[in-house]
Amino acid sequence: MLPIRDTYEELTRDFRWKIPGRFNIGVAVSDVWAERDAGRECLMHYRPEGDPDTLTYGRLRDRSNAFANGLASLGVKPGDRVALLLPQSFATVIAHVAIYKLGAVAVPLALLFGPDALAYRLKASGARAIVTNRAGTEKISQITDLGDDLDVISVDRQTGTVEFEALIDGNSPEFDCADTGPDDPAMMIFTSGTTGLPKGALHGHRVLLGHLPGIQFAHEFVPQPGDLFWTPADWAWAGGLLNALLPALYFGVPVVSSAAQKFDPVTAFEIMERMRVRNAFLPPTALRMLRTVDRPRERFDLDLRSIGSAGESLGRETYLWAQRELGMTINEFYGQTECNAVLASCGRLGVTRAGAIGMPVPGHQVAIVDEQGREVPAGTPGQIAVKRPNPVMFLGYWNNEEATRRKFLGDWMLTGDQGIRSAEGYVEFFGRDDDVITSAGYRIGPGEIEDCLTGHPAVALAAAVGKPDPVRTEIVKAYIVLKPESKPSHALAGELQDWVKLRLSAHEYPREVEFVRSLPLTTTGKVIRRELRDRALRETRSAR
Repeated sequence: MLPIRDTYEELTRDFRWKIPGRFNIGVAVSDVWAERDAGRECLMHYRPEGDPDTLTYGRLRDRSNAFANGLASLGVKPGDRVALLLPQSFATVIAHVAIYKLGAVAVPLALLFGPDALAYRLKASGARAIVTNRAGTEKISQITDLGDDLDVISVDRQTGTVEFEALIDGNSPEFDCADTGPDDPAMMIFTSGTTGLPKGALHGHRVLLGHLPGIQFAHEFVPQPGDLFWTPADWAWAGGLLNALLPALYFGVPVVSSAAQKFDPVTAFEIMERMRVRNAFLPPTALRMLRTVDRPRERFDLDLRSIGSAGESLGRETYLWAQRELGMTINEFYGQTECNAVLASCGRLGVTRAGAIGMPVPGHQVAIVDEQGREVPAGTPGQIAVKRPNPVMFLGYWNNEEATRRKFLGDWMLTGDQGIRSAEGYVEFFGRDDDVITSAGYRIGPGEIEDCLTGHPAVALAAAVGKPDPVRTEIVKAYIVLKPESKPSHALAGELQDWVKLRLSAHEYPREVEFVRSLPLTTTGKVIRRELRDRALRETRSAR
């Protein structure tokens, strides 16, 4: 827990890690609170019509215990991998908690995955069971070579599957939880695959404790009286699971869930209004879509206390929009699937700056390093790196020792993200190693261009990539998704080019602009620039 202090310097000075010798995520997010107050609400499921459904910590404890017994009856043992392919729901949380209590390893998977993506992850993880719904079982049925050892547990009544509720009802609500240590495996989260095949990042039970300072910092010393969390982010993503759901449950803060899979900005505002959400984790893509709603404070009676954002660069335009239109300062924070919530902002302490991620979260040593792992001076671009040992850092990539080894340079975990540190200590994200554009000798980060473009009133989303060019090495090409009321034209393309020239620099403007209906996104809402780079490369080759 972060001690409440008045300045960043005092907070950093006074913080100390306290990692216990024995720790279990499942016990920490359910049983601890159930013993204090079994009737305390932990989950509230939003319904467009009528009152929300609720779940108490006592019910979460009992039902997760019964489900853990049910998994054990199927032969699932400590260390076995159990996949989850579910939307935000009570069942998802019950299954997660049960898996941790059993000492098994949770493998969260996004419902948006198709059969091929699911097959890859199920095989790579060696999953022993999967908890899913009807939509998930239909996809799994299309995978022909999973073998007979995978137990399919469905929250819907379906022939050929184990029924989720029957497994709970048929087993005791008493369970002896596994006596796990902080380094015992708890979850395997696959990387988003923006730069290559996804890898399974294995985390110990300490990963939850490692997240707590960053989440408290970005949400201005949560928990506070009346706090209530919500995120539209899929709980299958590290962002939804570890930036919102599990920390909130650990702190005793209720979490709002919603069945919606496709983000709709008006619905998002309605959820925050009706559920009286106080603390929102909103990825940058979601925030940019919220910007398409006019006069949100006039239309919606919001009660927000904190907004945290992470997953990709937030950008200056969205930061300023939130201050202007929501009256809120967004606290951006940063990390990776392998090591999350290590840089952050905190408006309450004045640690906030438009265009910057923030500063190192107390307890984490983060630096900008060169190719030899040496810290570089302020103002010099380099790679963002995190020093080990660190409680939030992954144990390693599943069955991939070579990739784990390559992730480190000495004791520095290399993020593959380029950044710059200011003299005051703020870190600005420059771009992924693979995303940085080299044009006429300049190294250009795509995030700043995209942020500038989305500041134009006609633009909903934008992505910038390097397109091969015989003279400049690469030129900047922009792919633009327009707002519904705007129409593509040569005139608008020129206007967008001038917009970037005037607001950024003449060497950063997109020499090509292409209007598209949508951008390729990961299930976590990140732009897959690799696909756009490949598309631009094919265009270059076909033009020769």
